[in-house]
Amino acid sequence: MNKIKLIIWREFITRVRKPSFLIMTILAPVLIAAGVTVMVYLSLQESDDHRVLVVDEAQIIGGRLRDSDKVSYYVDNRPWSDSAFKASPYTIMVEVNEDILNTNTVLFFYKELPSVTVQKVIANELEKTIELAKLKDEQIDPEAYGRVRKPLVMKLFDIAKLGEESLEQERAGIGFFFGYFMFIFIFMYGVQVMRGVMEEKQNRIVEVLISSVKPFQLMMGKIIGIALVGFVQFVLWIAITTTLVTAGSALLLKDRFDPAVIANTPMTTEVQGQLAEQAGMPDMEDVKFLQALKKIDWPLTLGMFLFYFIGGYLLYSSLLAAIGSAVDSETDTQQFMFPVTLPMVFAIFTAQAAVYNPGSAMVLWCSLIPFTSPIVMMVRVAMGNAPVWQLALSMLLLVGTFVATTWLAGRIYRTGILMYGKKVSWKELGRWLFYKG
Repeated sequence: MNKIKLIIWREFITRVRKPSFLIMTILAPVLIAAGVTVMVYLSLQESDDHRVLVVDEAQIIGGRLRDSDKVSYYVDNRPWSDSAFKASPYTIMVEVNEDILNTNTVLFFYKELPSVTVQKVIANELEKTIELAKLKDEQIDPEAYGRVRKPLVMKLFDIAKLGEESLEQERAGIGFFFGYFMFIFIFMYGVQVMRGVMEEKQNRIVEVLISSVKPFQLMMGKIIGIALVGFVQFVLWIAITTTLVTAGSALLLKDRFDPAVIANTPMTTEVQGQLAEQAGMPDMEDVKFLQALKKIDWPLTLGMFLFYFIGGYLLYSSLLAAIGSAVDSETDTQQFMFPVTLPMVFAIFTAQAAVYNPGSAMVLWCSLIPFTSPIVMMVRVAMGNAPVWQLALSMLLLVGTFVATTWLAGRIYRTGILMYGKKVSWKELGRWLFYKG
């Protein structure tokens, strides 16, 4: 046990002291925070001014189009040629044909492609105006139609939890984020274990180490030591990124809200949409996301995230360590890497499917199978629809599989770590499992 501790300390301290560790620990959060801040900043910026020419020969639109801050309209009942539009100061030309009331289609010409936001603004304004024209043509009172035409709002309720609106899809999205985050880190630090084993094997350092410790002790010390490095780096990334993103968002959004106005304004659905639009953010989706955050059992979710992260890392890193011990160069790892990483990739697709269909049989089985459960079960835990017995069975199977794969990986490791200059096949690995030397 003392030897394993020494190996863990050696793996940890040698990696933490590397300049690359310090650079990436600081640089990665800065780049992430800068990327998020830039995206928020760009999303808050208005598009360029657009002058829209509406060619309305049928005189359906009339003068009912309302200008916005960045989009202004000019309606002309005369036909315009392409050359005339090109020579004009207008940036966009929309042709409204006489069959618009039946086809609901307009022709959109531009000099430079406008953003999707500008396209939606123009389309929404034209749609409202054309709708009024249709109501007039059908002799329908617009005010009465406005009272009748309201979008259907469907609220979901679990019969076992009456009184609480279901937000399972939003919670599933949060669980998918945890699973995807886990996938990245398991793969990233598992590959570090494999490369560390290969580096020591290529440098013949392992020949000295094996004279003092058992191969299994060396493998476990390396796996746990790199796991501690990853944990420290992970915590620092979260702390630094959260601080930088919070500070950057506060600076960008401080002038976007008037707290006095928000405090004294009734929060109807329409007002929520207006405030969210002013802030450059989604409206009801954002509100439901915040409600979903409050309904998640965070102690359970974070505890399961820690368990499955550690269990998944130990499971895959032991296999990757065995691969690293069996080959001499990174190019030789390709034939062995694919079967090992394929379950993780499949788990990502299954977790994504679980967001939309959490009750499918595929989601159930993948949340129990150890090679996919670390990612898929996180979606079910966040949703709160994983029965205790299924969660316990999934955890038990993961622990048991980790013990079994670690034993198998140790059998490969003890032989492959001292094997040089030989192309290893799957048949050869099979023989190493039963080698008694």
